Amino acid sequence: MKILLIYPEFPDTFWSFKYALKFVHKKASSPPLGLLTVAAMLPSTWDKRLVDMNVSRLKKNDLDWADMILISAMTVQRKSVLEVLHLAKQTGKPIVAGGPLFTAEPDAFPEVDHLILNEAEITLPMYLSDLGRGKTQHIYKTDEYADITKTPVPLWELINLRQYDSLSLQFSRGCPFNCDFCNVTALLGHRMRLKSTKQLIAELDKIYSLGWRRSIFIVDDNFIGNKRILKEEVLPALVEWRKGKKGCLFTTEASVNLADDDKLIKLMVEAGFTQVFVGIETPNDVALAECSKSQNRNRDLVSSVKKLQQMGLQVMGGFIVGFDSDDETIFDRMIDFIQQSGIVTAMVGLLQAPVGTQLYQRMLLEGRISHAYSGDNVDGESNIIPVMDPNMLRNGYRKILDTIYSAKGFYNRVRTFLNEYQPHRHTVTLQWQEIAALLRSIFEIGIMSEERKEYWRLFFWTLFHCPDKFPQAITFSIYGYHFRKVNELHVA
Repeated sequence: MKILLIYPEFPDTFWSFKYALKFVHKKASSPPLGLLTVAAMLPSTWDKRLVDMNVSRLKKNDLDWADMILISAMTVQRKSVLEVLHLAKQTGKPIVAGGPLFTAEPDAFPEVDHLILNEAEITLPMYLSDLGRGKTQHIYKTDEYADITKTPVPLWELINLRQYDSLSLQFSRGCPFNCDFCNVTALLGHRMRLKSTKQLIAELDKIYSLGWRRSIFIVDDNFIGNKRILKEEVLPALVEWRKGKKGCLFTTEASVNLADDDKLIKLMVEAGFTQVFVGIETPNDVALAECSKSQNRNRDLVSSVKKLQQMGLQVMGGFIVGFDSDDETIFDRMIDFIQQSGIVTAMVGLLQAPVGTQLYQRMLLEGRISHAYSGDNVDGESNIIPVMDPNMLRNGYRKILDTIYSAKGFYNRVRTFLNEYQPHRHTVTLQWQEIAALLRSIFEIGIMSEERKEYWRLFFWTLFHCPDKFPQAITFSIYGYHFRKVNELHVA
């Protein structure tokens, strides 16, 4: 059996880092971890070929080669999914699909022959068993959650690692919190399910043995969901694993209550964590109550962010406007918060209601779902009819982006961050891509762009005030270039 695994293309968004990746000669931020893991679950006797359309074109000979076509995607990839399904259907080959998009909307894609929904550890073996007996069904789904201690190591051999800026692995699934706009718990539940520490180390050993030395993104939706296991087992094991190794620094996602646990922060930093994405959402405490974001309430969020920065973690922040309790003051409050916090990678989107979430059900009952969920919360449109005047919301959202991504606003925020940040010293290897990125930033941003004045101010300010943080300054300059490009070209 020859199986073609296809990962559709992402649209150009803030998260794509498309305009930043060209500085380091990479084609995509991360590979399709889910598909690589599914590939490892398929029979070893099958021939497998993976096409990630974010790094290469889907060719006719790929489709002709296959006996079966397997597609996985998130909601934001919908446009590309429809194009792929159109091409695949013309081949007459069986089409198998799974992943968050198809699990949320199983009836939206009639071209698909077999839907492998929910978690593949459970539903894929059901399909393979039926396939072996020649009695396959259209839909395979489950209400159960998988035992991820049995999840195999991803089949990294199917991709060219050099095309990616970071690799990914997963340690846990689920989240203990109850944010009403988040579809993580709708898909994966509240109970934290963990791989074993031995599994985690085995995945890292595989990545390292393949020559990988760049960043590793631990894609858990809340890495600190089980703090005890992290402090007693996982992080000490990571500290030990990194001894004598170069590179392989970690990024992950966590809730803001990480700032309350000094021991956990110190262990994460010692283990090689340098960046953490935190869902800040809003400085409006009433809105936090509205969306059941209890872990963010009744705290000084700016102080929490600065504490993480001062202890060695760069904070990337997610923000939302358009809550029912938001009024015309929220836009300036959001700008002030982002600038004061020094969160350089600040991703602000309009409130969206993903299918399956509590928010979606509430909006549906109120008759406030206007159209299908796009999966892209920075496309300038929401699938919710807001309480606020829509023009006021749209204009206010535009004001936030134009301010925080302006050259002046962005570079001021970088300096705020660099003043707070106290990085841990890790052993890394300077790669040619970093040197190329510096030279290209000098040309593209320092010479050719309209922001060149701010670029050179930061360039020399960093060299004189904190030269050890110069690599971060250049990296952020490149990020800013990307954010401004996306804001100018793609935000409505």
